[in-house]
Amino acid sequence: MSETSIFRVGDGPVQISRQQLQRRVTELGERIRSDHHDHELHLICVLNGAFMFMADLVRAIDLPLTVDFLSVSSYGSRTESSGEVKLVKDLDQSLKGRHVLLVEDIVDTGLTMQYLLGYLRGRGPLSVEVVTLLSKPSRRVVEVPLDYVGFEIEDAFVYGYGLDVAHRYRNMPFVTSQSEA
Repeated sequence: MSETSIFRVGDGPVQISRQQLQRRVTELGERIRSDHHDHELHLICVLNGAFMFMADLVRAIDLPLTVDFLSVSSYGSRTESSGEVKLVKDLDQSLKGRHVLLVEDIVDTGLTMQYLLGYLRGRGPLSVEVVTLLSKPSRRVVEVPLDYVGFEIEDAFVYGYGLDVAHRYRNMPFVTSQSEA
């Protein structure tokens, strides 16, 4: 699928091509493998936005690993976070004694990540690290540790590659934004 065949690339400030995504995910996978070569990892995908990133990332990490999924809500159908985080789908596996890598699509205010880190650490893992596809440091309300970052972006509403607009456009093979009109 080419980037122009079905979807129109936005005209906003953030444009990350399929090739840029593939290259960066491969780099992240290699770095994670290097950093964790001596133990098994347990990856937790934050649904729904991180599912495409997670699928590509697990293929890029050449290590024994396990996966699980959880879902939280802080946006509802809005484009701005409410600041209130609600657990929608809990984990299926225990974290006790495991090295956990939380896989997120985007970290902006940090409020959701702060909630998730506290929640996961309370479940007894040996370690918890974070890999995020996108980071918006200019929007940070609380500082949270991000161990692996795909791309730092400016403050723009982005979609594609798992990120949505009202539950649509997740299947775009690139990340884009629209300019403010």
